[in-house]
Amino acid sequence: MLSLLSKSILAVLFPGGLIFLIAIGFLRPQGLPMWLQQPIAALPYIVLTFGLIFGWYFASSRMILSLLVLALADRALVLFPTTDADQAAVSQTIVAITAFLVPLNLLAFSILKEDSLSTLRGLTRVVLVLVQPFLLLWLCLPDQQDLASAFTREYIPSLYMEWTPIPQPALFAFATALLLHVIRFALHRDPLEGGAVWALFAIFAAYHTSRYGWQPTNFFMAAGLILFVTLLQSFYQRTYRDELTGIPGRLAYEEAIGQLGKRFSVAVISIDQLTQYANTHGKPVSEKILKLVAPRVQAACSDGQIFRTTGEELTILFPGKSTTDTLGTLEIVRKTIEVISLFLRGRDRVWEKQRGTQKAGSLDQALPITLSIGVGEKVSDSATLSLVLKSAYRALYEAKGIGGNVVKRGVVAIDPARLSHAASGRIVSSGEYGT
Repeated sequence: MLSLLSKSILAVLFPGGLIFLIAIGFLRPQGLPMWLQQPIAALPYIVLTFGLIFGWYFASSRMILSLLVLALADRALVLFPTTDADQAAVSQTIVAITAFLVPLNLLAFSILKEDSLSTLRGLTRVVLVLVQPFLLLWLCLPDQQDLASAFTREYIPSLYMEWTPIPQPALFAFATALLLHVIRFALHRDPLEGGAVWALFAIFAAYHTSRYGWQPTNFFMAAGLILFVTLLQSFYQRTYRDELTGIPGRLAYEEAIGQLGKRFSVAVISIDQLTQYANTHGKPVSEKILKLVAPRVQAACSDGQIFRTTGEELTILFPGKSTTDTLGTLEIVRKTIEVISLFLRGRDRVWEKQRGTQKAGSLDQALPITLSIGVGEKVSDSATLSLVLKSAYRALYEAKGIGGNVVKRGVVAIDPARLSHAASGRIVSSGEYGT
């Protein structure tokens, strides 16, 4: 439990939180050497260029539109600085409206499904973003002061809000967007949602930097950089990790098998009751069970590499280990899953009961689960991965055949050289390791 909590905290802090802290440390107006100031001044253009290129390459309308919104908000503050006394009223309106719209835009891009900008829906989103600067200028006209005042209205006594130049409606927009991004990250563990949280912090800082002589552009750039880096992280996870369970998937498995070496073991894990639950309660229930179990197997398997390549089974690679070396780890995995308490509430809500948490309701249905595990070993240089996998699967089927909830070692792959001895009349036992 502590391991999962620490991983969750690390996922929130890295890389978005790290980039934000670096921005606070390095984007200060004084104290930097001259040779570093020019590269920092060029960073916003570099981030915008690479962000747009990679956003287009990855077909991420969210990335492209987010960078467009950040660039427009930055230009608004540059053209109408809050330090200009002659434009104080206009600057106040600019800050109020942009600070209100930016977090809501980022939230909208998060909620809406990704779509190519070349489609009708994609073009509509671009138009809606490009219309906002004209709406902003229209609200800055003297005739629209009554309407613009809605963005500067006070709901809490100003005595408590002197610490920020951001009006209260915009603060509410920031708080709402921040809360929903945190919730979405907790539900989906998408790096882009975690990045959006820290991007909001960077944007919030951008509206407070002018009073201290800092450049808002640098913090809008930091927000764009956070979104850009988390886009790469998200793309990596979608490519190398299984979408349902979050553990490494087919591509990561294919890379790993190329580095196994001459000696290794392979284990195949199956949830004994999964097919039964799929037939009784439907596929969504079985998928949620697998989604809950796979990370627990990964956490319990300390010295193996776990993958989901296809179907209901999980595969574990043990480079440089014999089946004897793996038995202790696989027993830990089996016992870890055996004590999990899963319940079905309603039609498809699967939840896990932890010690000291809520009790199961009278209508909740218990979903006991156990694992069958088969493990095979490469015992000769002539044995292939395919033979080892067949050995592991045969052991898995044997484990299921005797009732499941057991670890079974497979038949040793036969060396072709030994077969030739057998053909000449010598009896060579292929053997089976017992458990």
